[in-house]
Amino acid sequence: MDTQHLQAFVAIAENGSFSAAAERLHLTQPAISKRIALLEEQLKAPLFDRIGRQVALTQAGQVLLSKAKLILGEVIAAQRAIADLQGDIQGKLSIATSHHVGLHYLPPYLREFSTRYPQVKLDLHFLDSEQAYHEILQGRFDLAIITLALSQDARLQSHTLWHDQLHFVVAPSHSLATNNLATQSHLRLADLSQFPAIMPDTNTYTTQLIKNLFDDERLPLDIGMISNHLDTIKMLLSINLGWGVLPRKIIDEQLQILNVDHPPIMRPLGCIHHKQRTLNNAARVFLTLLQGDDISAKHLVGKL
Repeated sequence: MDTQHLQAFVAIAENGSFSAAAERLHLTQPAISKRIALLEEQLKAPLFDRIGRQVALTQAGQVLLSKAKLILGEVIAAQRAIADLQGDIQGKLSIATSHHVGLHYLPPYLREFSTRYPQVKLDLHFLDSEQAYHEILQGRFDLAIITLALSQDARLQSHTLWHDQLHFVVAPSHSLATNNLATQSHLRLADLSQFPAIMPDTNTYTTQLIKNLFDDERLPLDIGMISNHLDTIKMLLSINLGWGVLPRKIIDEQLQILNVDHPPIMRPLGCIHHKQRTLNNAARVFLTLLQGDDISAKHLVGKL
């Protein structure tokens, strides 16, 4: 069974059309169609129902999809393992990262890594932490560098790299800010509960963390606006549309930190990878760089 045919099949199944799969694989649509025709001929079963421009997996296609992903995953793992035997730091390093981590933490590490190992092709994808978590579970990336989950799947290995301290913030003109300055006393979560908040989606780790604080005190959390991009939340807060919670790294003079009576809110940031996906040399060296160990590539590869 030709792996190129399986790649085309998986691409169509994941993208929902022949044209999108062709674009993803940098092929023409006739070339994609030919590969599927040959695969269907070999298996003696149709794999897709063509309904207009959309396609849907047949029963045979559904059976093949999980097997095809396993086969392709094993092929990639074999290629990585053989390349790593040479001790070289090369090939592709695929990384998923959240916008906040990718913009505010990763740049110096990416710069240092690309300078040391220019022969490695960096494949960087910006995703919400929750989506990146799911993609790692599916084996689609070598590493994800994200906000770590409150509870983690046993199939994943995690490495805590940094801690973001979160602060309650508002625009300086917000009522909470003026009251806080006037009284010079600690606000309570009950004070915040009376005003709308601007937060990431409720299924994100950050909002779950804050919601747990309010739930513990049996207080409602009124989320008036939602955005998963912290820089967007910062802008909305700066024009006095609500209160929010942001990491110290992105708070500036446009916002005022509220003096709220609560323990420090720490959000762990770090790297995850699938335990059953063998890290190639490039991924291991990058992880070592993130962990702050200035170990030479030669020394590291010698330990593989």
